[in-house]
Amino acid sequence: MSEPSSPVRLTPEQLFHWLRLIRSENVGPRTFRQLVNRFGGAEAALDALPELAARSAQGRKIRIAEPDDVRAELDKAAALGVRFLACGDGDYPPLLRQIESAPPLLALLGSAEVLARPCVAIVGSRNASAAGLAFTERLARGLARENYVIGSGLARGVDLAAHRASLETGTVAVLAGGHARPYPAEHAPLIDEIAARGGAVVSEMPLEWEPRGRDFPRRNRIVSGLARAVIVVEAARRSGSLITARFAAEQGREVFAVPGSPLDPRAEGTNDLLRQGATICTGPDDVTRALAQTPTPGRDLFGEGDGAAVDEEPLWDEVDLFSFQERRPPSFADAPPRPPRSEPPAAELPVAAPADALAHVVALLGPAPVTIDELIRAAGLPARDVHAALLELDLAGRVARHGGNLVSLL
Repeated sequence: MSEPSSPVRLTPEQLFHWLRLIRSENVGPRTFRQLVNRFGGAEAALDALPELAARSAQGRKIRIAEPDDVRAELDKAAALGVRFLACGDGDYPPLLRQIESAPPLLALLGSAEVLARPCVAIVGSRNASAAGLAFTERLARGLARENYVIGSGLARGVDLAAHRASLETGTVAVLAGGHARPYPAEHAPLIDEIAARGGAVVSEMPLEWEPRGRDFPRRNRIVSGLARAVIVVEAARRSGSLITARFAAEQGREVFAVPGSPLDPRAEGTNDLLRQGATICTGPDDVTRALAQTPTPGRDLFGEGDGAAVDEEPLWDEVDLFSFQERRPPSFADAPPRPPRSEPPAAELPVAAPADALAHVVALLGPAPVTIDELIRAAGLPARDVHAALLELDLAGRVARHGGNLVSLL
């Protein structure tokens, strides 16, 4: 299921609670989804969070976003012309919705229409060669003629060239920081130009967030998640563009690499990608031909695709998140909502994992990533108890989540 069945935008009150929850300490996209699915809505999750966090962190209080901070962010967004797209909003990018760590909320400046069109991401070196920049422009213009939107990360070099070449035809820029703190700062005029010409600039970070090193890989998984394919033009062996390529492969996207001279360090990463099985890209036709033969990425969010376990919680709950029907007392509802497919009804869900289950899961985890399926089998516990334990460990900042449904202990 790749589209919400009845897309409905959040009410202002729901948006406030969603924003407050995602801005709270140790609540990332996966934890957000688990909390909302478990407690029936963002407001209920916020009410339950202090007790759950205190238990999971041996009495440590978790920092929940202050209401005044959330109101200030909403006011600032309105002043900047930025609006928030929720994961079930009809304007939310359809391919991005399908990835395992889809942002619950995207802050958008510009047009949402461009987000619905097929997208190809072009990434590469910040200190690109003149030949690399010229090829990027040729590539972007050629793909634009085939009605592809060009996505990238607004960095210097290849990213900048890709955005500039597709300003008239549609481009999507993904920020590593917040809209009020664009990086690099000299690209602020380009951001305004993208928005003015019908493109889109998106971010999952707080509006005033100044990006740090770890925020760029987070941005990269959105760049690849938006697109049907990722093309790496130039990249050294330790380039962040290779992280984007890895995310693309994990997300089931096509990965293309532009070959380069073995004498140029900026081609080492792309040549390595070709050796590892990436598709060669010598021009726009290579990409369009391959994509014409490849179905649009998509999967049933409640199936096994993209590493989802059979008896795991769905990536986004169809009732709670796609139609935004947050559970309320019976007097406020015409009919009780249908429970998630892979979990018992909410009334049967434990607020926290049993203490022995939590200790058992911690004992089984280590620095080496393991799939949640394997963890459930090794624990010999009900899947819901293992998920509850992982949720508590998430809130305590003690577990790392990796692609392919892998977890490890920090």
